[in-house]
Amino acid sequence: MEKLTPADLKSLEQYARERAAFRARLIEHRRLRSLRLGEHCSWSFEDRETVQYQIQEMLRVERIFEPEGIAEELQVYNPLIPDGSNLKATLMIEYPDHEERVRRLQELRGFERHCWMRVQGADPVYAIADEDLPRESEEKTAAVHFLRFEFSAPMIAALKGGAALAAGVDHPRYHFSVDPLPEPQRAALIEDFD
Repeated sequence: MEKLTPADLKSLEQYARERAAFRARLIEHRRLRSLRLGEHCSWSFEDRETVQYQIQEMLRVERIFEPEGIAEELQVYNPLIPDGSNLKATLMIEYPDHEERVRRLQELRGFERHCWMRVQGADPVYAIADEDLPRESEEKTAAVHFLRFEFSAPMIAALKGGAALAAGVDHPRYHFSVDPLPEPQRAALIEDFD
């Protein structure tokens, strides 16, 4: 999947005019790219369109229009776009109650290293997490992580041939899996390998 360039982005004025339609389209797009793993965990799979929306929103909120500022945003967000052999996701650990969230994030240290995806007939692929910066300390994990799942060429070929795809978390304090992913979701995600 190609990375975004300044030419792919809309000016602040153009984006303001088109924002409502872009946002409505993205909500539907994200629906097939979001995965609930139990009550307290979700993954949002990123692609070129989701990243463009994030960049456009940052430019809008921060009122960035200088080429240098736009280049910085592209440098920050472009790594979230899949590279053809992987799926990339934003992981969110969600506990609405503050005190429970603090306690659970302490108990769930290492959570991001227990996230996996599995192509039917193959071993699980565990996430490579937080390549941009560490999000875990000696005391706790963060509520948000960035995951990359690397797939071999035979795995990708199997998926394109119709093999099922599963996902899960096997942390000692949090277990949940979706096996298999619903077909519309699997089909949306395998487009990231093109």
